[in-house]
Amino acid sequence: MDKNKNRNDRTAGGRPDYQNEKGFRYLRELPEGISDGKAQEAASIYSAGHGLKNGKKQGEYTLEDYLALPEEERWELIDGYLIRMDSPTTEHQIILGNLYTAFRKCIEDHDAPCKVLFAPADVQLDMDNRTIVEPDLIVLCDRLKLRKKRIFGAPDLVAEILSPSTHSKDMLWKNSKYQKAGVREYWMVDPEKRKVLVNLFENREGEYRSRLYDFDQRIPVGISNGECMIDFGPILQELEELYGDEN
Repeated sequence: MDKNKNRNDRTAGGRPDYQNEKGFRYLRELPEGISDGKAQEAASIYSAGHGLKNGKKQGEYTLEDYLALPEEERWELIDGYLIRMDSPTTEHQIILGNLYTAFRKCIEDHDAPCKVLFAPADVQLDMDNRTIVEPDLIVLCDRLKLRKKRIFGAPDLVAEILSPSTHSKDMLWKNSKYQKAGVREYWMVDPEKRKVLVNLFENREGEYRSRLYDFDQRIPVGISNGECMIDFGPILQELEELYGDEN
């Protein structure tokens, strides 16, 4: 346990940083080796032939353009950039289904005034016409933000399940977007590395608390002050039973 703690809790420069009593580090950047590349370059962005022929360029698209896209296709709109989303893998869906069940049980067990939702569900994150995201999992405790067609404003907790095509977008671009929008807690689940990176945003800019967990650990939910715990052990066991060492 101590070995994992020393390995996981390091800053972007590879040096130990301030650790509080709960084992979190205060960071301005993601831990070394957890991300690479530029989000805009890594994202699968809009290209000709997908229905928009209005002469706009990336960075100029709006909510109106997003709503005009075919309903059978999945897209996100981030700062005026249209990003096409690939179909999720079965591994992705197994993890998401388990997370939804676990978070819902936590909410019910503690009689919390929150709702848990899973993708596809639109989130008008900045409450403007330039950004609509579809997080894999959402915990929303402010019912006033819940509309029939979308969530209007920042959820309390967001989880994204990483894939090769979304890795940089989720870990760089969305990390910054979620913090600035007012999301309180962001989980990045990496099926390939069997890791979960949890970022706790105490404000909308600057430092934040970050901790890296293994899939065999129980992870405290920060917005519940640690009262809720998500046990990744059964998730790991199911993945190993289903896929073994398959990549």
